[in-house]
Amino acid sequence: MTTVAPLTLYSRAWCHLCDDMRAALEPLLAEFGAQVEVIDVDSDPSLEARYNELVPVLLCDGIELCHYRLDESRVREALAARTAAAS
Repeated sequence: MTTVAPLTLYSRAWCHLCDDMRAALEPLLAEFGAQVEVIDVDSDPSLEARYNELVPVLLCDGIELCHYRLDESRVREALAARTAAAS
């Protein structure tokens, strides 16, 4: 299975929506052999200013796919497109 990357999840430690999105993302990561980089927005003032009220925010190749809740169909579409492009 091809490794699909990069997915980036902007998150914070005390955010239950962030925990929910990460858990909901796990089956898609396994299905597509994808990896996700989790970045704590509170570790960088510029990230906190940009994403503060939107976390969790999931991006693929710098394009925002969803925030607050996982948009499974949009993430699946992005991962499938990357897999097809890599073939």
